[in-house]
Amino acid sequence: MASMPAQHALPSWWRTQLHQLDDYVSSKSVPIESDIVIIGAGISGASVAYHILQQNKGLNPPKVTILEARQACSGATGRNGGHLKPDPYSFISELAAEYGPELAEEVAEFERSHVDAISNLVKSEKIDCDLVVTKAMDVHLTPEECKKAKSSFDRLPGIGVKSAEWVSFSDQSEAELRSRVKGAQGCFSYEAGHIWPYKLVLHILGRCVEQGAKLYTHTPAQNISSEKDTSGRWTVNTPRGAIKTRHVVFASNAYTSAVLPIYSDKIIPVRGVCCRIVPTHPVKRLTETYTLRWSWGESDYLIPREDGSVIVGGAWIKYYRNMGDWYNNVNDNAMIEPAREYFDGYMQRNFHGWEESGAYVDQIWTGIMGYSSDFLPHIGQVPGKDGQFIIAGFTGHGMPQAWLSGKGVAAMVLEGIPFAESGIPKLFETTQARLEKDRNEILEEVAGELDKTSARL
Repeated sequence: MASMPAQHALPSWWRTQLHQLDDYVSSKSVPIESDIVIIGAGISGASVAYHILQQNKGLNPPKVTILEARQACSGATGRNGGHLKPDPYSFISELAAEYGPELAEEVAEFERSHVDAISNLVKSEKIDCDLVVTKAMDVHLTPEECKKAKSSFDRLPGIGVKSAEWVSFSDQSEAELRSRVKGAQGCFSYEAGHIWPYKLVLHILGRCVEQGAKLYTHTPAQNISSEKDTSGRWTVNTPRGAIKTRHVVFASNAYTSAVLPIYSDKIIPVRGVCCRIVPTHPVKRLTETYTLRWSWGESDYLIPREDGSVIVGGAWIKYYRNMGDWYNNVNDNAMIEPAREYFDGYMQRNFHGWEESGAYVDQIWTGIMGYSSDFLPHIGQVPGKDGQFIIAGFTGHGMPQAWLSGKGVAAMVLEGIPFAESGIPKLFETTQARLEKDRNEILEEVAGELDKTSARL
């Protein structure tokens, strides 16, 4: 079972310009009653609240209460890499193999639509959050992995996965020049974006508060009653009092099982590392986002910023062998020590033109992702719990999945529509069958990577 969020988290660079709602508390005590209680004030919780209030602008809008254990947007959304990056071919090829091309294509299209949806949101709400829509560069750095990825990619059109059409591939003869990455064996490119996630979410939370939502930071949901009361309401207990409500939305990602124990082995806290790197000498700025892949267990990701800095995350190769460093670990108040030096000289090592940049690590932090045991989010009505909904388990890939998932959850809560009509991919639905599934694909992948490493030694 997950713990509550750790206190005094390492400072994330995204949280260096704090919004006035960062520590906001609507009142000394929480309301005695609320129509909807949302647990979590990251992108998922903000999306659900926003869409509920947008969908119901009548004279009697629902009473919405948002609870956050720490500061607003202090979890994964405020500590990630800033990527708004769909996956049109990589994990999609795995989904196609396991679940069929139609369901895989549905996920790919859903993720792709997030770039437009968030772009339109930023324009319509006039949000200052440094959104840039550009190209993603997935760069493969070993011949074996590149060949494997290209083979999977080439199969997609033949089985009807149209998302492959959005992707261009550069082979070894042009990949290094195209990507500026040293030793590139091949690279895939497609539309993606990057953003200042904290600024996006705090703006949206501000709009929700303006429209009557109650926001309580530093107010964890300690537990939820096991049964409804005689009036059909759940009780959510917090340090600021108890709230009676007909609807509870768990937008608590990695921390879900702390308040919803049936997910204790289905959504696992996984700790990762991210940093900001700053050049000290003039350098030709990168304009695309990147993933650098050496193998499944060795890949990093980065986005370039308009100020010339880059946000880089990864370093998993340095610590994945010690499960305690990352698996079922909520300590974003401490560094993963084996990864501390990994990013020193990172840009100089990996990118042409950065050798004399003097680039150094300006800030480094950890963050807690909610990894799903089958790598798919859990969204929809909690099995056996009428009026309880979940939107969690994004496995480090929430930015191109969570916003429109929140829109779908809002419709389920407000209108009582079934999951099938929510617009969310079928594979994301939380079900009793998924809860009863024995496999833990996270541990299977790690075991496979350890076996490959042993074979090379």
